[in-house]
Amino acid sequence: MRDDVIISYRGASYEIGRGPSFYGIWATGTMTPQPLEWWPDSPDGWYAAWSRFTAIEAPGTIAPVAESTPPAADTGSLTAAMEPLGRTLGHAPLAVVLLAAGVLCGIVGLFPDYLAGASLAQQPAELVPHAIYFAAWAASALLVGSGGARLRLGALLGLGLSIVTFGFFFADAGTAIAGGAHLMGAGLVLGLVGWLACAAGSTVAFTQSRVARARDGSQSSPAGAPGEVVGAPRRFEPLAFIALSLAALGTAAAFAPSWDSYVLRTSSGATESLTAGNVFSNPGPVIAGNLVVMIALVAVVVVAALWRPLLDRAALLAGAVIPMVAQAISAAVQVGEHTSPTMFGISPSAAAQAGLTVASGLTWAFWIYCAFLVALIATGASTLLAPGSLNPATSPPSASFPASSPGPWQPGVTPPPGFTSLGPAPPAAG
Repeated sequence: MRDDVIISYRGASYEIGRGPSFYGIWATGTMTPQPLEWWPDSPDGWYAAWSRFTAIEAPGTIAPVAESTPPAADTGSLTAAMEPLGRTLGHAPLAVVLLAAGVLCGIVGLFPDYLAGASLAQQPAELVPHAIYFAAWAASALLVGSGGARLRLGALLGLGLSIVTFGFFFADAGTAIAGGAHLMGAGLVLGLVGWLACAAGSTVAFTQSRVARARDGSQSSPAGAPGEVVGAPRRFEPLAFIALSLAALGTAAAFAPSWDSYVLRTSSGATESLTAGNVFSNPGPVIAGNLVVMIALVAVVVVAALWRPLLDRAALLAGAVIPMVAQAISAAVQVGEHTSPTMFGISPSAAAQAGLTVASGLTWAFWIYCAFLVALIATGASTLLAPGSLNPATSPPSASFPASSPGPWQPGVTPPPGFTSLGPAPPAAG
């Protein structure tokens, strides 16, 4: 009998698990406690055992073995079984309520005056990005409310979004700070309150996801080595780090120059052009807000490049990228809007009498921005969708230390002392 053996993964021909102070591989279906091969109870041993197991087992057949739990026979057991549900019901609503309240404030804030007596609903180019921000926070609230692993994904999505959009809302408030409090409308106040509530909800959700993992005893990393912490940077991946960092730096740099191009044409064919939108041509508080956006984007992407598991990385990246995509969409929407000749110091009536027309377009800086943004999204997706990245059971382990050499079971040899719970399988290198 194998009373002291815990099997955690099983394939068509072999299964891997833990015996008293060792990792081992057994033939599927056998009940002997002696493994076919065994390794020391250490991170090296686990990685070596897993490498051997995935090498000899048929691809696509490996699956985790469900842990059997004896039925609850008393009130104490029932209480213990209900504890995870109680934790979810006890804490997740706070994050969901904050996120929902923030989204509600943001939606209501679209209609009153925002800046200079105009509402966001009256300005399509301004309405679109704000609608996208709050739609993403709504998605974050839904994920958080679902609980489990989705709680963490929703929290990271909301956190990335909150960090990057802080600069945008600060820049809007900076316009009122520089131009006078009379420019700030109720819509901007509601928007700021909405951002604050969504940021707080995302933070609460992220904190709770980490507490829940610790309480559930799931601090062992998906990388499989006992004692590693989930939800924190774990292994440096040079190519992913360099590619994502360069794409983020390029996106941030291309965000600063002028995107909007305007051409004034006369009836005789003469033209005059100007550009607008340069980050550094604004008042100081507005410049500060835009600089915060650029710095925050790079910082979040760099952290995401180091983050594991990969789904967590994707959620954090998505939170950072969504507001930048919203800015590109906003610029495209603005091109389709009517442009007043007052930009050239000419009144609309005078322009009409002289037969002047104004055409709007986008500068080369905008297209460079889009290219870097697409590169950022594509690079993030490639690290997530690499073969085997989402299927740890068929992927080789990623270890930062060398694996031990396997050896056959010897009845007279006792494996090294020490016993800790067996962690799940290691994910593939991202």
